[in-house]
Amino acid sequence: MSLVGLDIGSKTIKAIELSKEKETFVLKAAGVIAYNGIDLEHIQDEKDFVKLAQSIKQLFKDIKISTKNVNISLPEAQVFTRSINYPWLTDQEIASAIKWEAEQYIPIPIAEAIVQHQILERKQNTTPPEVAVLLVASPRALVEKYVRLVTMAGLNCVFVETELIALARSLAPINQTCLLIDFGARSTDLAIVKNGMLMFSRSIPTGGEAFTRAVAQYLGVNPSQAEEYKKTYGLSVSQLEGKVSAAIDPVFRIVSEEIKKAIHYYQTELKGEQPALVILSGGASGMPEASTYLTRAIGVEVAVGNPFTKVQMQTNVAKTLTAYGPLYAIAAGLAMRGE
Repeated sequence: MSLVGLDIGSKTIKAIELSKEKETFVLKAAGVIAYNGIDLEHIQDEKDFVKLAQSIKQLFKDIKISTKNVNISLPEAQVFTRSINYPWLTDQEIASAIKWEAEQYIPIPIAEAIVQHQILERKQNTTPPEVAVLLVASPRALVEKYVRLVTMAGLNCVFVETELIALARSLAPINQTCLLIDFGARSTDLAIVKNGMLMFSRSIPTGGEAFTRAVAQYLGVNPSQAEEYKKTYGLSVSQLEGKVSAAIDPVFRIVSEEIKKAIHYYQTELKGEQPALVILSGGASGMPEASTYLTRAIGVEVAVGNPFTKVQMQTNVAKTLTAYGPLYAIAAGLAMRGE
């Protein structure tokens, strides 16, 4: 049985089909397609819906995906995730408590939201004992929009979850606390994951497009040229006289400061431990010297994530795909969810 992870980003659509054989995932198909000018979160025009559905259909046809069953993710900036500590209650009592209390934790009316929860850990050693619960709320209209799009593309939506929960599944080590940083086009999403479980998340409204704009303005070049400079030279001070680095640095510093604040909040307010590792994903994670810059700024080892370490594939395919690993991390995590 195989399942597809479908990641509908603001600039690209990524899809991965995996099959599970015993305890191993096997790659069956993977691909990406770019699209421009359509923002699914604010889409109103029916023609745009049709265009986007056609793009998804084309991607599935091009990479020869064999099933219509897909898992999809919602953009982190549009969902509300919060960790809550409850007294030592049973699973059923927690579900009941959340049903009655969820409204006080989310910024939208409960009637307009889809609310889910996950028990993170039972803390027997605290006084009194507590249960840590992750609460996730999504605007019902947003979920319906994504499901409708997938249906229009002739697919069957099996499950919907947040991008960071999918990312944690594909990238986070099981036996330690790590920080995941996902660079999207319009936002940078952060997740602190403990033993494979999402404990804390935050979305920063600055991403790859902001880095590109900074380069375009600083060097006086058009956006497509700026994008190439960003990918080629990034934060390297030794390339192109450090001009690209000088352009990106002020914007990247804003992101790194927000990352430090998020870690501090997790440690002080949620009493969590310092992440032992930082893992990058998303388009801008491949910028030269990005991981070196963040290692210096945060004081924690930083590595670029590779979701394919958990996936079997042919050697020639692995050589091609591994370089694009950070782009596929969410889609891979969705496909790994199973049914």
